Amino acid sequence: MTELDDVLEELKSMEDPSCVAGMARYGIRSEKCYGISMKKLMAIKHRVGKNHELAAGLWDSRIHDARLLACLIDDPKLVTEAQMNRWVKDFDNWAICDGCCGHLFGKTPFAYRKAREWTMRKEEFVKRAGFVLVATLTVHDKKAEDEAFLAFLPSILESSTDERQYVMKAVNWALRQIGKRNPRLNREAVRIAERIHKKDSRSARWIASDALRELRSDAVQTRMMRLEAKARRSSP
Repeated sequence: MTELDDVLEELKSMEDPSCVAGMARYGIRSEKCYGISMKKLMAIKHRVGKNHELAAGLWDSRIHDARLLACLIDDPKLVTEAQMNRWVKDFDNWAICDGCCGHLFGKTPFAYRKAREWTMRKEEFVKRAGFVLVATLTVHDKKAEDEAFLAFLPSILESSTDERQYVMKAVNWALRQIGKRNPRLNREAVRIAERIHKKDSRSARWIASDALRELRSDAVQTRMMRLEAKARRSSP
């Protein structure tokens, strides 16, 4: 048996129909799903390590849990843009979308390019992937300039009227993460949220109201003031 066969057999042995049903209640549905917890998948990840070839085989199995494991063990340095384009077409629920973007796609050299491209796409989970990448990059790319994230605000504004649940929530997520990065981006995110709130759209009003509630909160504004004070102290 190959390593791929061994891992797939191990995953099959962990199948838990009750967990599959529980996942479905939270919108995690797929053609093939074993209901394996992330804790158990992480244990396999630590044992296997990075393995680009094994990841490809796991993804091709079309098993939800195997695909999540593929996102955990693939090497972002070896992931190609073509691979990202293939995999994103297979996203069929929010968990595989968010897991793949957060654990793998967001660490590739193509992350910003695909975020720009996918936020403009029509397919629900491709579009969600674009905004999840925005949220992921905002949190984890500490060296990026503000302009990298300001460039996404027009897409957030345009997509705020998308009534599909998983797009709507991702747009909101991206807007909130941008607005929590630093004082300048907070002000710009609040400005965009105020424009979104004026739209005649249920999703737009929810996105804006939820984002403004957090971005104007005492906790976030206190952090913004601390960041501004720190910037003043460090300026020549």
